[in-house]
Amino acid sequence: MSKGKVTVLGSNGHIGNTVMWAFRDAGWDVTGLGRVNRKPVPNTRFVKGDADDIAVVKAAIAEADVVVNALHLPYDKWGNSAAEAQLQVVLNALEESGKTLMFPGTIYNYRASDRRLTPDLRQSGEKARGRIRENLERMIRAGAEAGHYKAIILRAGDFFGPGQRGEWFEQAMLMDASKGKIYHLGDLDKRHSWAYLPDLGRVFVALAEQRHALGRFENFHFAGHWVSHGEIMAATEAALGRELKVTPFPWWGIRLVGLVNPIMRDLHEMRYIWSNEMELVDERLDALLGPSFATPYEVAVKATVNELMGAKQAAAA
Repeated sequence: MSKGKVTVLGSNGHIGNTVMWAFRDAGWDVTGLGRVNRKPVPNTRFVKGDADDIAVVKAAIAEADVVVNALHLPYDKWGNSAAEAQLQVVLNALEESGKTLMFPGTIYNYRASDRRLTPDLRQSGEKARGRIRENLERMIRAGAEAGHYKAIILRAGDFFGPGQRGEWFEQAMLMDASKGKIYHLGDLDKRHSWAYLPDLGRVFVALAEQRHALGRFENFHFAGHWVSHGEIMAATEAALGRELKVTPFPWWGIRLVGLVNPIMRDLHEMRYIWSNEMELVDERLDALLGPSFATPYEVAVKATVNELMGAKQAAAA
């Protein structure tokens, strides 16, 4: 018997595809919406359509108890109110449905000087990208408090996991692993917040299944893996089974390319997230999940690195 019905908007992305699998594995009736079914999940339903079309979104979520908004614009397309416009379509589609909207939050909403990021900490994004994310969450909160729907923000650190592409492990840390070199994105003794995607997917499910006991608007922070860059490097070497040259990531190159490439410019602007310790803390969510919820980071890193390097070797063969 199904535990409920969920529609995932943006079923091909990091979050979208992850939660598709997690809800399916937990016994939910799962529907995904996307322009193409690039990452099909067996035993789920797929709706082909444009999430900018309110009629398409309304039809896709019509029978859903829970809606996960995993839509994500390309990194250089957030400005000029594009992100707000994309979200507004979803909020308009929800109307006064009483459904539960789930939305992935980011650390961008906080400042470089913020060290302990609790759900009640004031948000004050110091970069344009952070201010956009603040706007999105304000929009969601306003609709929830007006009684149109319930909303759950789930904030997490940087994503990683097997089968993922276009994230930091692939494009930065392991880009020269075949040459015997790996890169750390911040000082080796500085800690960073990571979210292993299979774990994060299970958090979405856990909160969805507790939704009736939650308020109209909720903001949760998933601690994930709070480990140093040095620990991640050591776990990566252990996964590969050999010592490698561990060297700082060449941020200067990102800055240089950013003079002509807006995506690289924006990435460099957010470097402070890697240079400073910004820990996600939420005792309430920790209690709900239990002490042994997260996959040990050494296991998570090994699964991620082995899949990625295996895929690279297969592609080169």
